[in-house]
Amino acid sequence: MSTSISLEQNSLDQLDPKEYIIIKGARVNNLKNLSVAIPRNKLVVVTGLSGSGKSSLAFDTLFAEGQRMYVESLSSYARQFLGRMEKPEVDYIKGVSPAIAIEQKVSTRNPRSTVGTTTEIYDYLKLLFARIGRTYSPISGSEVQRDSVTSIVEFILAKEEGTKLMILCPLITKDERSLEEELNILLQKGYTRVIYSGQPHFIEELLEKPQELKEEEIEILIDRGVVQHDEDTQFRFSDSVQTALFEGQGDCIVEIPGEGRTSFSDRFEADGILFEEPSVNLFTFNNPFGACKRCEGFGKILGIDPDLVIPDKTLSVYDGAIAPWRSETMRKWLDPLLKHGIEFDFPIHRTYSELSAEEQEVLWTGNKYFKGLNKFFEYLESKTHKIQYRVMLSRYRGRTNCPECKGTRLRGDAAYVKINKKSITDLVLMPIDRLTA
Repeated sequence: MSTSISLEQNSLDQLDPKEYIIIKGARVNNLKNLSVAIPRNKLVVVTGLSGSGKSSLAFDTLFAEGQRMYVESLSSYARQFLGRMEKPEVDYIKGVSPAIAIEQKVSTRNPRSTVGTTTEIYDYLKLLFARIGRTYSPISGSEVQRDSVTSIVEFILAKEEGTKLMILCPLITKDERSLEEELNILLQKGYTRVIYSGQPHFIEELLEKPQELKEEEIEILIDRGVVQHDEDTQFRFSDSVQTALFEGQGDCIVEIPGEGRTSFSDRFEADGILFEEPSVNLFTFNNPFGACKRCEGFGKILGIDPDLVIPDKTLSVYDGAIAPWRSETMRKWLDPLLKHGIEFDFPIHRTYSELSAEEQEVLWTGNKYFKGLNKFFEYLESKTHKIQYRVMLSRYRGRTNCPECKGTRLRGDAAYVKINKKSITDLVLMPIDRLTA
């Protein structure tokens, strides 16, 4: 924190405006010809008795002049939408920059509020991920995209001229209709062919022998054509693709003899998973739509507190780091770990604080050699009709991070939306110094 310098009038001219904001002869409100030099690039506090002129100096003089000079730098067109700002009553101010004034607000207490929401920084993060974030499948890692009529037609027209193709869609049958009734409805709609048993057939031919129809997957042959790079072909294929997406309830198939078939969908899905499209509400934990279903957007739940289960991180598993397994009765849960730890390379003599994250995690999840802490507490839960187990459970309960959202408060699929390989949950869990690096 720096201290402003009150100087004689004739010594102000000797100061460098690059190092100081120099105010000479300020006479705003109750200021009496005040001259002061304020260090630049420092945190400066203006303090004093009530009525001494703090606000007159900071807001009515310094802020007003900085804002006025900024407005005057704008074009005449932009200035017409802003009110005319009067120059404060002062001899001169040197070294002033464009200024902002932050209004003091008393924030209401909300259990879901964080530093990010209170300062509204998180609002910008939500907007950023909603606008430019890309959704990636957690299974294949590929980007999730919705196919459109335009993208499908572009795929078709990218083929060489003269390429033959068929545009198909699956026949969506109703439970209350028979296959014969569905084919009759297709005829009424104007369709003539379907793909049945892997081969094209006229619908009328299939209806001549309805008793031979089997419950097989049928595809509607929407259009057959040859790729031509002209406008008429583009319009024709656009209509056909749009019809296929409608009849197939979002699914369209383009089959090219000799090349196979390519499936398209106008649903936002990949690897058999239907994803939510990025939106501001998806990243809002104050909204039921975006909040974690387990903790309801609070980030904490009443559960087993790891710090109570392992209170002394300087102990090893062998020395009794796991508090509930120290008693003779419950030691039967620890013995398999001590006996078989060498078989999966677990360091039972290393202190808990020195274990890797994977080694700490295996204590909770367990493996084929021993049952972990999660199974142990599930066992206690199943025995809560006995008072001793209820008492034991109560010793290790506390407010802990939600295991589903890891304390981020957001629903799980919000983490599938990423920018530069980072999700919004990665950013909110990251320390500020790493985030700004």
